[in-house]
Parts: sequence; C-alpha cells; structure tokens
Amino acid sequence: MTFTPHGKHLIAGQWLGGAETFASEPAHGPSHEFAMGSAQQVNEACAAAEAAFWSYGYSSRDTRATFLDTIADEIEARAEAITEIGTQETGLPAARLQGERGRTTGQLRLFASHIRKGDYLDRRIDPALPDRQPLPRPEIRLMQRPIGPVAVFGASNFPLAFSTAGGDTASALAAGCPVVVKGHSAHPGTGEIVAEAIHAAILSCNLPPGVFSLIQGGKRDVGTALVTNPFIKAVGFTGSLAGGRALFDLCAQRPEPIPFFGELGSVNPMFILPTAMSARGEGIAKGWAGSLTMGAGQFCTNPGIAVVLADQAGALAEATLSALRAVGAQVMLTDGIATAYVQGRDRIEAAPGVRALLTQVCDRRQATPQLFLVKGRDWLGNHTLSAEVFGPLGLIVTADTPEEMAQIARSFEGQLTATLHMDAEDAALARTLLPILERKAGRVLANGFPTGVEVCDAMVHGGPYPASTNFGATSVGTMAIRRFLRPVSYQNLPAEILPEDLR
Repeated sequence: MTFTPHGKHLIAGQWLGGAETFASEPAHGPSHEFAMGSAQQVNEACAAAEAAFWSYGYSSRDTRATFLDTIADEIEARAEAITEIGTQETGLPAARLQGERGRTTGQLRLFASHIRKGDYLDRRIDPALPDRQPLPRPEIRLMQRPIGPVAVFGASNFPLAFSTAGGDTASALAAGCPVVVKGHSAHPGTGEIVAEAIHAAILSCNLPPGVFSLIQGGKRDVGTALVTNPFIKAVGFTGSLAGGRALFDLCAQRPEPIPFFGELGSVNPMFILPTAMSARGEGIAKGWAGSLTMGAGQFCTNPGIAVVLADQAGALAEATLSALRAVGAQVMLTDGIATAYVQGRDRIEAAPGVRALLTQVCDRRQATPQLFLVKGRDWLGNHTLSAEVFGPLGLIVTADTPEEMAQIARSFEGQLTATLHMDAEDAALARTLLPILERKAGRVLANGFPTGVEVCDAMVHGGPYPASTNFGATSVGTMAIRRFLRPVSYQNLPAEILPEDLR
C-alpha cells in the first residue's frame, strides 16, 4: 500500500495546515505538497509545550519510559511506509533506512531502560550535622531535574536517527522535557509518519498533547522564532557550520540565553603510523575507501583526511585509488548538498600545492569519489584545506617526519573523531599523538573507522568547536540526557514535599 502524506504540521495534538506550502524534492518517486511553517505556529507549539511541562516534567520515570517504548512500537508498526517514502525522499537504499529505523527505536528503548534504572538522576545526600562546630550543617539533597521545553532541528543526512524521533528527541523526552521539532525539508514525508507514531503514543499513554509538536518546512523566520521563543530552554541541532552558528548566536543573544547543542562539522582525521602502514597499508586503504564512500560520504564522522609519512604516501595513494575506482556514483540527499560537494571539490583542487589523484564528473544529484594529496607544509599554510567537504572526498596529507605529523595534528580544529592506525611498534609515536588528539576530538579510536557510532553508555558524539558548540556534551549515547537536565539542591525540605525520587 502506497503512503501519501497529508502534508500538515502536528501542533499540540492537532494536524494543521498553513497559508503557504512547499513541494518536496524526492530523489525518485512523486513530489508532495507540505504546509510551510510560520512563526505563529511555532509560538503555539511552544506555548503548548510549556503547558505540558507542568505535568510531563513531573511525571514518573516509568511513565516516561513506557512512553518511549510505545513510540518505538508505533514506529515499527509503520516500518514499510517509513522505508517506502524514506527511500524516495533521500535516495538512500532500503537496507540503510531499515537499519536506521532499528537504531532509532533502539535509542528510544535504551533511554527507557536508562531512566528506569535512575542512575542519571545523580542523587546525592549530605545528612544534617546538628552538632557540628562551629556551625551545624543542614541536610542537603541533590537531584537532576528537567529544564523545560526543548527545540530540535531535524538533520538532512539522518531522516530517522537524528530527526523527528532521533537521539535529541529521545533524550529530551526521557529527561522530562516536551519537544518541538522543526522538520527538515529534505524528508518531510518521513518526518510526518514518525510524528504520527509519536502522536499515537501520546494518545495511548494519555499524555498532554503539547508533549510533542512537529513544524514542517518553514523559512529562516521559523527557525529564528523557535530558538528565540521564551518557553524554549535548550536546542538540539545537527547540520551545517554556517546554519548552526547563526542559531547558536541567536540563543546567546536572547534576553535569557539558553544552551545550543549543535553538531556542526568534522573532517575526522586519521593518522596512519609507519609500522602499521608497512604491514597492512593495503587493508587500511581499502577500509578507508569503504568508510569514505559509505552513504555517499554523507556521514558527520566521514574520515576525510589521512595523514601519513611522505615516503609511504605513494603506497597509500595507489591502494586507495584502486579501491575508490571500484565505487560508482551515488545519489546524494538533496540538490543543495550535491552542489556544495562539487564546490568543495573545486576548492580543494584549486588550492596551492594540492595534487589531484582522482577527479570524476558529478551529475546533478550524484557524487563520485575524489582523492587529492598535499604536502604537510602546504597543508599547514592553508587553513581552508581543513574545512569539511560533505561527501566522498579524501585528502592525503604527507608528513616528512613524525615531528611534522604531530605538528599537523596540532593544526586541526575541534573534531568529532580522530583515528590512529598503529601496530605495537608504533606505540611511542602514538603516545606522542594521543594527548594532542584527545584535546581535538570527542572520540579517539585505534585501528578502525569512525563511521560506526555505537549507541551506548560510553559513547561521545561531540567535540571542541566547530565539531560541536558544547564540548562537554554528546548527542549519541545515554549521556546525551544530561543536556536537558540541571542539578537542584533541596535544603532541609520535609520528606513529604520532596520529589518522590529523592525521598
């Protein structure tokens, strides 16, 4: 059965249209009309979220956990429709959408389990010391509490796991925070189905309708209205550096500044150390090519840079070229992303000292792998070479010495990931690089490729700016809930009025 979207917003339990519409731009299949969001609709959704917070924010952990589990069930009940329209809108293969749906429901269930355990509350109790000299100490108890309504911006490259019911939404709802989502115009039909699943879960769990709203499309004024609305207390964002920085600045300029948790961009450098390169360079190159081109390179953890000693660069380049030539053209998520990819390729190719190893023609919405090489001294003299190119483009940076490799490592801005390919004999150089890399990245890995982001307790998906706007946070893993909580101390409160979790 073919799914046909109705093209409306979900605002506090009501499916509503608007005066303006926009047409979806699918990779294949029919285009559909969707209501264009307005600042007024944003304000209505935020007011409903604030009203819902007074009950949802004080609901039991089991109530919220059941809600998250029910959302996951409702998403799975719509599995075929989600895959159908998701593949049409994004051009992603069905297997990728199915896997991402599993990750999305897995995140929801993980947060349900996490809050049932209660450890995230970070409960602390200092008993009263009435006889302490020279002054007695009162009883003080501490617990994490939800901050209030949260705004979430859907991501272009993850229509499920980082969008309507993705990690930002799941962690905020787990914390007790109602959510207002600005859906991404690259996949509005997918967002609509997922919103239907959340709405069904709200009805099933008898929760206030303002717990969740979805505003589709919208011009820049919609995003501005959302992050500046006084009821919104934090923002979760995955997207471009330019767009994220503009929203971040708006959050900081509010009369009441609020945290903006933006994941903005990363080139995720790999450092291929000499013994590992000598022993298994061909395998590393093949793995790099696979990671670089996975999903047309449209992953925020795409490893775009490989740093290697100059006398080993030829072997790495030859093996990588062999693997990349076997990769055909892939459909990109939007026309805009495809255009930006070509512009990024042209920028790299035109830079002084850069040598093109593989350049291929890119059709309208398709990406082909590109590979370039540059010497370390030219890299260090041109900051623009470290800017992200969103797509399957690789750049080999050569270092004349291990000392220059360390200098190159220091030159990077903040990253989501940094990788060491090393064997036992490389340990001394790895020990030199590790303190540098852990200052640069939220996740440092060895002998792997960063495009797999495990959803678990120990994962950090974030890093120093510009990888993210808050280096102390993560958007993946159970620690993501901390973004939407704040500690409150309770001094000498009678037990009967304390929050139930702190009695």
